Amino acid sequence: NGLMTPVVYNAEKMTLSELVVAFKDVIGRTLDGKLAPSELQNSTFTISNLGMFGVQSFGPIINQPNSAILGVSSTIEKPVIVNGEIVIRPIMSLGLTIDHRVVDGMAGAKFMKDLKELIENPISMLI
Repeated sequence: NGLMTPVVYNAEKMTLSELVVAFKDVIGRTLDGKLAPSELQNSTFTISNLGMFGVQSFGPIINQPNSAILGVSSTIEKPVIVNGEIVIRPIMSLGLTIDHRVVDGMAGAKFMKDLKELIENPISMLI
């Protein structure tokens, strides 16, 4: 039925567990066609996940009037060097597109650095 971008309002005030519940709820209602038109308006940040289609990398385009969009690609296993040894690890590509009129590039870079650390060390979100 085309692209739909439902909004989770007040996400910045939610705990991680509250976000998970809110995401599951809005995704379920989107798939069931039960969203109100108001739940598709006034977003500020979009997450676009093309990983389920096997897309390994892409450049997401900002949905206006958002300030940024995060593109999430598929996870693939690749050889990497860890402590001088070649090992196979899951690797995922993320891409952030920001509106520089709203977000400074350095803030975007710090966001990506912090996100990488959280993804690589998820237990830190619970501490």
